[in-house]
Amino acid sequence: YRTARLAGAMSEFTIRTRKFKQNPLLGRKQFVLDIIHPGMANVSKKDLSEKLRSMYKVHDVQCIQLFGFKTAFGGGRSTGFGLIYENLDKMKKFEPKYRLKRAGLDAGKKGAGRRSKKDTKNRMKKVRGKEKSKAAASGGKK
Repeated sequence: YRTARLAGAMSEFTIRTRKFKQNPLLGRKQFVLDIIHPGMANVSKKDLSEKLRSMYKVHDVQCIQLFGFKTAFGGGRSTGFGLIYENLDKMKKFEPKYRLKRAGLDAGKKGAGRRSKKDTKNRMKKVRGKEKSKAAASGGKK
């Protein structure tokens, strides 16, 4: 177990990590987080990651990924999962895209819109042969 206590003006909570594992193949540390937060609904992931940063001496707070939190019935206790990557490159390589988007690291690719794809498909139906390539190339032009 590794425990840390954070006391602020309004918030006081305790973090305990368990099932701590080093995962050298994926370049990360992984663990289960137990948070005790009496008198609070829950604790923000930003506060948690800042505290974990000081506990584990992480150089970049963006390398910390927290997810899967469940608050116990009656409140006051939460359990979740945490990952601390060695660097952002490893994180971008192994983390799922939706969690990268959540962390603000993956902009995602912006393709053609739904309507323009539909119009192109319908234009292709109306022509035959060589004209199909011309119809596809014209895109959204009418």
